[in-house]
Amino acid sequence: MNPNHYIAIMAGGVGSRFWPSSTQDRPKQFLDILGVGKSLIRMTFERCLELVSAEHVLIVTNERYRALVQEHLPELPNENILGEPSMNNTAPCIAWTALHLQVRNPEAIFAVLPSDHVILKERDYINRLTEAFTYAAHNDAIVTLGIEPTRPDTGYGYIETGATKNGISKVDSFREKPDQSTAQKYLDAGNYLWNAGMFVWSVKTIINAFRAHEPEILRVLTEDLDKLGGSQEQEYINRVYPNTKRISVDYAILERADNVYTIPSDIGWSDLGTWNSLHAFKEKDDQACVAIGDKIHLIDSKDIIVRAADEKTVVIKGLQDYIVVDEQEALLIYPKSQEQEIKQVVKSLKG
Repeated sequence: MNPNHYIAIMAGGVGSRFWPSSTQDRPKQFLDILGVGKSLIRMTFERCLELVSAEHVLIVTNERYRALVQEHLPELPNENILGEPSMNNTAPCIAWTALHLQVRNPEAIFAVLPSDHVILKERDYINRLTEAFTYAAHNDAIVTLGIEPTRPDTGYGYIETGATKNGISKVDSFREKPDQSTAQKYLDAGNYLWNAGMFVWSVKTIINAFRAHEPEILRVLTEDLDKLGGSQEQEYINRVYPNTKRISVDYAILERADNVYTIPSDIGWSDLGTWNSLHAFKEKDDQACVAIGDKIHLIDSKDIIVRAADEKTVVIKGLQDYIVVDEQEALLIYPKSQEQEIKQVVKSLKG
């Protein structure tokens, strides 16, 4: 394994669209949402070990989830957990990760990966990431994996690609989540990919990008450079990090930089962002139903997803186009076609 390669797994989100399974206390990435005996973050971590050692994996998460990370990844060194004291979006946490790695290894090349996605074609995934590491090591380039679209999906951002050489395309632009007709145009055009939020770059390249496009974030985080990479780093970050600008890396860097490249990737990817996406991903019965739980009995039901504890018996008859999720603290029964409302409903419950 290359001693200059590292992987940072972003694990600070809450995943409110997966309520009531995903909560503030135990977010989606720490759940066995697929019913396979492993949490999503565990599956992501194990994929990373095909590329780097456990000592070269960093988990960037909210400080409140440190114990959960230790529970799910006991072999990970504690100093490899970077605990954000506030949720300031992805740009500040990636800047901190780069500065942290710069102290550990100024020649570091690192990937930034989500903690809660599913990859079916793992060998292809490893090969594409290896290509990205190689390109980032030899070029001043921000590299992203672009997912080859299979449908005109309105739930993803898109990457418009330009000239392609040796399987790597120059990125012409990033596009926000489109409406249905625009998504179809992207699909028909043939030069658009889904933005999966997976990036590879050198420490030098990404720090220079922040210096050029969001210098204030660097200024806040480097107020006292001697504190980074040592025993006082977390205490220092707890003090300065909340003062960083709240902005995504997409807006802060990717949409402004002119050295962004993408590798078109067919890796069996799903972001599992909603119950509907989980329904689409899982194997279904002859009535398009998905049951996650050992004692779920569906009668005359169609196009539903049901999740319940293995020890609970659930009987449902005559239901169509619904989400049913039974947890100890809450029960959700909601139309699949209206699931985008769930996030707002959760907010109102807290109010």
